[in-house]
Amino acid sequence: MRKINLLFFVLLLMAGCAPQPYKATNKAYRQQAKTLAADLRNQPSPVPVDSLNQPNWWAGTVNFNLRKPNFVIIHHTAQNSCDQTLKTFTVTRTQVSAHYVICRDGVIHHMLNDYLRAWHGGLSKWGNMTDINSASIGIELDNNGNEPFAPMQVRSLLVLLDTLKHRYNIPTANFIGHGDIAPRRKVDPSVYFPWQSLAEKGFGLWYDTTAVSLPASFETLTALRIVGYNVQDSTGAVEAFRRKFMPGDSTKGAQMSEAERKVLYSIMKQSQ
Repeated sequence: MRKINLLFFVLLLMAGCAPQPYKATNKAYRQQAKTLAADLRNQPSPVPVDSLNQPNWWAGTVNFNLRKPNFVIIHHTAQNSCDQTLKTFTVTRTQVSAHYVICRDGVIHHMLNDYLRAWHGGLSKWGNMTDINSASIGIELDNNGNEPFAPMQVRSLLVLLDTLKHRYNIPTANFIGHGDIAPRRKVDPSVYFPWQSLAEKGFGLWYDTTAVSLPASFETLTALRIVGYNVQDSTGAVEAFRRKFMPGDSTKGAQMSEAERKVLYSIMKQSQ
């Protein structure tokens, strides 16, 4: 028993002495979180209105909680290693971050509290929402964009998505990609990403055109808009949709084939 206790003590000591590569930035994280917490504790300031006397007391509501995310945005890092991405997200000059980074070996780095606003969406739009960062969780997959996603990485992603879906009651349709919310500007996750496999598990939509018959009134851009795409750049929207749902299709431009329009109609019906 004495030997076991001694071994346990040595292991604890070794753990305490293990290198902490992000010690400095973790300290900065805690300080910034502390500052934000102090802001939350501050009593709201009165809003002065000319000619009206302000009461000398405050009525704070007791009915509130933290805002919760309603979307998950999936990215690929476009970098060559997890270490490279972690460093990118821990220097202020990059001005980019995500809540989670998943390495090729399946290790998940939870870099930011889910209730805080990461800077991962950039200039983007989905439906009528233009501030994607304020309503979403960003997940970065360690992948350079030119390679298949590692099986262990996808497995870890599915576990994480299941956790997030149940924790925040995120709708199935609200698991989308960076390329969806920023057509033309972004293409991640790439054509190698297994959207169909995710949809089969309840994370995102997929199509079934078995019994689809296009109505005469069907309009491509209207359907894309209903799904959520920004159709201001019609070619970009079509290509983003095609890249996600028909990654093997080499067709370019804004014109959709009959088969593609049936896929779009199927997704549109699920989005309504």
